[in-house]
Amino acid sequence: MSATHPGTEAADVVIVGGGHNALVAAAYLARAGVRTVLLERLGHTGGAAISAEAFSGLPARLSRYSYLVSLLPEDIIRDLGLSLKLRSRTTASYTPVRRAGQDTALLIERQEGDVTRKSFHSLTGSDAEYEAWRSFYSDIAQLARAVLPSVLEPLPSASALRERCPPDIWTGIVDRPIGELVEERFRDDDVRGVVATDGLIGTFASVHDPSLVQNRCFLYHLIGNGTGEWRVPVGGMGAVTDSLAEAARTAGADLRVGCAVLAVDVDDSGGAVTYVRDDKEHTITASWVLSGVAPAVLDRLRGRDSGMPVGAQLKVNLLLERLPRLRSGIDPSHAWAGTFHLGESLTNLERAYEQAVAGQLPSSPPGELYCHSLTDRSILGPDLATRGWHTLTYFGLHTPPAVFAADHDRLRDQAVRDLLAALNEHLEEPIEECLARDGDGALCIEAKTPQDLEEALAMPGGHIFHGNLGWPWLDGGDEPVTPAQRWGVSTADERVLVCGSGARRGGAVSGIGGHNAAHAVLEHG
Repeated sequence: MSATHPGTEAADVVIVGGGHNALVAAAYLARAGVRTVLLERLGHTGGAAISAEAFSGLPARLSRYSYLVSLLPEDIIRDLGLSLKLRSRTTASYTPVRRAGQDTALLIERQEGDVTRKSFHSLTGSDAEYEAWRSFYSDIAQLARAVLPSVLEPLPSASALRERCPPDIWTGIVDRPIGELVEERFRDDDVRGVVATDGLIGTFASVHDPSLVQNRCFLYHLIGNGTGEWRVPVGGMGAVTDSLAEAARTAGADLRVGCAVLAVDVDDSGGAVTYVRDDKEHTITASWVLSGVAPAVLDRLRGRDSGMPVGAQLKVNLLLERLPRLRSGIDPSHAWAGTFHLGESLTNLERAYEQAVAGQLPSSPPGELYCHSLTDRSILGPDLATRGWHTLTYFGLHTPPAVFAADHDRLRDQAVRDLLAALNEHLEEPIEECLARDGDGALCIEAKTPQDLEEALAMPGGHIFHGNLGWPWLDGGDEPVTPAQRWGVSTADERVLVCGSGARRGGAVSGIGGHNAAHAVLEHG
């Protein structure tokens, strides 16, 4: 199966990049007896799905970039024998709201009950919005149950999936901007925002964008495990990729770190990958090259120019000596246990998008906070856990590279100050009084803009999905011929397949792109 050329090393498959999808592909291929070599530029595998001690002198291992798991199918966990635990959060979401001078909130339990119903009633004045919520997500669940089983199979047709979904949900998500569906089904501005935000995580768009890129993002956020639940990996995100790397090595894959790929050359028989390791240049030839890097990076390695995707998130990691009290009076351990929506009313989401399009930082930054340590104390280490410390991670929306371009470091600092000020509006005590200090005496705040992600992870434009997401099915005019086309992992070169987030069903921490690329290779034979 391997291509051979004199004077070079040969393998069956060479994988460029060592993120979680690449590790999944390596594990499946090696288990099938395919000679597989993986090349990772950094000194470790894992890509964006890693854990790190971000603050000097403090043994808290934060999920530095990616932070929750929803789309990783149980089939992959079982197939690869992963030693991985995913825990459910006790709270689904908490949204602090200030209306008519009063501090209130919307609290949604993971398993909805009377607390959730009463919270909707208190916020909106009736049970109507909660009934609309239940009806909407019941319909979404039917769509999720139709789509989810197909993600580890060759691409299904859109028509086959459409027949299994409520017609208005299919039309509202697939055929017209998600903003229209949200505005039709809900009346409260904050409830609308909580629903709509799933279309904007990692996607820079208005909820009314005619391209429907926000709709595709919404779909992927709601189909995980058939429920859309986002779970906390015990041990942090690094535990996910550590388990995947162990599975790949055990199966016989050759995982090489510190290998900077310089070029990918391809002909009809296979490919040749040139890379530098320890200041020496090497070449591996193979029948197949799998790309775990972003499509724009692959194009550069192939000597081609391509458009630059646009990321749009501000990631901020915090370490706290205690959880701050909220003005609403709710127990902090309940409020912070789920997704904490900040400034995410539908009106503010759209205002922030318009400001960002104009090159300005959002005046009232929308985003979400997560306290992983309420679900998994192990990431803190015994000493910090005993002292009651906690992690917080913030994912800010509508902060594309352009809003930082004029003066990156100053504007990044300004964005962090704006975030803290927006959060303090809902707190009994300033968040600054709860922040820990690191071994150098600095406040434990780490911020990452799209530019920072591009520099650290070679993600073009800082786009966490490697580019805009695609529908996870065949469009009406698609007629796949090759295994790669059927599995949604093809490129312009027959011998180069996409195994990363840039695959047709890529995005988020799922392993789906890696699974499908491996199966396309195996199907080809």
